[in-house]
Amino acid sequence: MSKAGMFETVIGAIVLAVAALFMIYAYGASGKAIAEGAYRVNAVFGRVDGITVGADVTIAGVKVGTVASDSLDPKTYEARLGLSIARDVALPEDSIAKIVSDGLLGSAHVSIEPGASDVMLAEGDTITQTQGSVDLLALAVKAFTTKSSKSGDDQPEQTAAPGDQQ
Repeated sequence: MSKAGMFETVIGAIVLAVAALFMIYAYGASGKAIAEGAYRVNAVFGRVDGITVGADVTIAGVKVGTVASDSLDPKTYEARLGLSIARDVALPEDSIAKIVSDGLLGSAHVSIEPGASDVMLAEGDTITQTQGSVDLLALAVKAFTTKSSKSGDDQPEQTAAPGDQQ
């Protein structure tokens, strides 16, 4: 084999090794690794704007799982999220799940506030206390288009002082 052929073979092997490392990293970062050592709970929300499958589930800012599925309940028209939670994290049955965003333009994720119950959620249970996402655009439009007061209403009445006659 010539030197050029040997060089191309070595470079090809390096490219394949880097690609394999990238695939391993992507697999771990995607949440699939968490899902394998996890249990699944559900949560029902009125709105889940910005949440997609694969979004983080956090407790106190620490990632403990991912959003595994999302669906619409055809009877109540509420959003049902399937949450994949790491097995070493036990959730009390009175925990609260909230949809929160990372700033005004940040991505959304599910934040869980653990409750104080001694009874823990099991595989397939549902978190009953939830708070859906807030439509920030609708709030902004409402704030800028609603008149806070009519003109003239916010000025105090002027009365004549004693002794002033007109």
